[in-house]
Amino acid sequence: MGDGTSPADDLLAAWPSMTADDRFDAFRHIDRAEVGGFFLGLSTSDQVAMMQRVTVGERQVWLRLLAPDDAVDVVQHLPAEERQSFLELLDEATRREVAALLAYAEDAAGGLMSPRFARLRPEMTVGEAIRYLQRQVQARLETIYLAYVLDPEQRLCGVVSFRELLAASADSPLAGVMRTEVISVQASMDQELVARIMARHNLSAIPVLDAAGRMQGIVTVDDIVDVVEEAATEDIQKLGGMQALDTTYLETGVLSMVRKRAGWLAALFLGEMLTASAMGHYENEIAKAVVLALFIPLIISSGGNSGSQATTLVIRAMALGEVTTGDWWRIVRRELLVGICLGLILALIGLVRILAWQEMFHTYGAYANRVAVTVAFSLLGVVTWGTLAGSMLPFVIRRLGFDPASASAPFVATLVDVSGLVIYFNVAQLMLGGSLL
Repeated sequence: MGDGTSPADDLLAAWPSMTADDRFDAFRHIDRAEVGGFFLGLSTSDQVAMMQRVTVGERQVWLRLLAPDDAVDVVQHLPAEERQSFLELLDEATRREVAALLAYAEDAAGGLMSPRFARLRPEMTVGEAIRYLQRQVQARLETIYLAYVLDPEQRLCGVVSFRELLAASADSPLAGVMRTEVISVQASMDQELVARIMARHNLSAIPVLDAAGRMQGIVTVDDIVDVVEEAATEDIQKLGGMQALDTTYLETGVLSMVRKRAGWLAALFLGEMLTASAMGHYENEIAKAVVLALFIPLIISSGGNSGSQATTLVIRAMALGEVTTGDWWRIVRRELLVGICLGLILALIGLVRILAWQEMFHTYGAYANRVAVTVAFSLLGVVTWGTLAGSMLPFVIRRLGFDPASASAPFVATLVDVSGLVIYFNVAQLMLGGSLL
């Protein structure tokens, strides 16, 4: 094509906006030379959708094209009643590998790893190791760039890169070339923690060991990219005030979407009813000084916004491992100072704005100066409180054993709305008592 793209590239770009029928029809017409690469580039859910609509013979071809860890993802996406029929399409050796991986939790390192990695023995010479790896190139290994040195009990002794082998003398013992300080993970480790370790040490692959120290497989960076994307998507959806979706946005049905969003929305609505109750409590004050009602949205939104900022920052820091529950006191001191600074900035802006409008338009009556000071002090208190509450809520939720991302921005805003009104009207009673109130 003129722009250098192939029909398969064009199809991949249009794929998200296509219906299921259009996708399958287009998939069937991809050129034979490109269809394999196109299939491997699809998401697991799309691979499943394609295989469920082809003949059994074609399904076997596509399933056997996948690496064991990718085949596991496909099987886990299937309804329980279809899984066995798919497993029976695999060759015996691959079926055993897939069955072993299915024994691990889906979100653990064991469920993420590939059992196909380059193995070497410590008694080999460098030349023997290179010749052995050359024969392994056709073995559909996950990666050939790193080889793992195992003893007869399959315990990890070291790791060596292909580059290190080529740079060493052919008759050098492998034991003298390999690196023995190897970062590894347990098969039961959560996949997000695995991703964090790989990112921290800038690894392209990491070995996975069982409880006895025997090497079971490797997790590669391409697997981790999927994990990071999935975790970030889930956290962002929770921060928006809803349950995380199980599938992509367009693949989620309307009823499922309603179920995911209605519960949190109802809870937030009930929370906001407390705001109405708080305003009812101060009904007399509002009746005496109607001007106070003008600044209610300003006050509560400022507190909610500052709380949402703090919550988002702390949750992200927790997700990256930068902050643990033991750091809560450091966060309190830090956010208290930040909250005071932010509150002073907004208080100054609010003060100048009210006095300027009063000077130009005489909007706020004879007690405009006191109203301006009331709003300024209220903003200082509400923003400081919102920042503290927003930063501490994720710690409370984690202490209770839940995902800190559940401390969504709308939830924090709702919490701060009620307390913001209390702060505002108590400051007003202090500042305006004997005059407007």
